[in-house]
This record gives sequence, C-alpha cells and structure tokens, in this order.
Amino acid sequence: MSVFYSFHYDRDNWRVHQIMEMGVIEGTPLLNHQEWEKVKRSGDSAIRNWIDSQMRYKSAVIVLAGYQTAGRPWVRYEINRALELGKPLLGVRINGLKDKSGRTDPEGRNPFDFLGFESLLIPLHRPYGYTSTDRYADIRKNLRYWAEDGYRRN
Repeated sequence: MSVFYSFHYDRDNWRVHQIMEMGVIEGTPLLNHQEWEKVKRSGDSAIRNWIDSQMRYKSAVIVLAGYQTAGRPWVRYEINRALELGKPLLGVRINGLKDKSGRTDPEGRNPFDFLGFESLLIPLHRPYGYTSTDRYADIRKNLRYWAEDGYRRN
C-alpha cells in the first residue's frame, strides 16, 4: 500500500517524517525545504501538478492533522482532489506528537469541516496515549488498518 500524506509542511514536517520513518506504509516522498520552495516559486499550477502527479497512483489519502492543518489551502485542495478521484480519505491527528524541539501542539480544527455534512463520514483518528511515545506506538500499530478504512465518495 502506498498513500499520499497531506499536511502543513512548515509546522508539521518533522512529525510527518517520523511517521514515514516507521515504514508501516509507503508514502509520498517528503520534499526537503529547498525542493518545496522550488515547487512553490513555480506558481500555483506547478503546485497543483506536483500534488496531482504524486496522488495519482496512491491507494489512499491520509491527512495528518496538526494544530493549523485545517486552514491550509493546499490541504483543502488535496482533500477535494482525493474526493474527485474516489481515493479513500481519512485523517490522523498528530498534534500530540513531539516536533524537533520536543514540543507538542494543542488539537486543531477538523480539516474536513469545510465539507459540511460529508465531513461526518470521513474518519479522523485520534491516536491513543498520554505521551508522544504512546501516540507514535498507536500510529505504528494502526496506520495500515486505518488507511484501509478511509471514506470514499461514490
């Protein structure tokens, strides 16, 4: 299984990298900061093309929802694109995971709320545990199962 990870790059790339390093599911290659800046400088159509090409052959789309993810325009584009393509879609809360400075964030808004009623159909998993280590362990244990159970618009 190979998935497309949608997330707030600037704030959450460390957390996402840790999830990808688990090796539970193959994901979209994580661009380094310079590569992402190069894509962004090329304009909105280049960003859309990059997202579309990365998402095309993925089995599912997983929104890794941090504190500010819900307000990100490209995350919204990725959510809408997943629904258009009929890709299984789900979310996993990552706010309780530590960043590179060892800090965690409060829980952010549901990134699917802008969809209205349909947002109630999309699973948004909250990893179990009181510590960041516990939550990483829960993600490692369950990510593959969660990815197989995403919402798909017919």
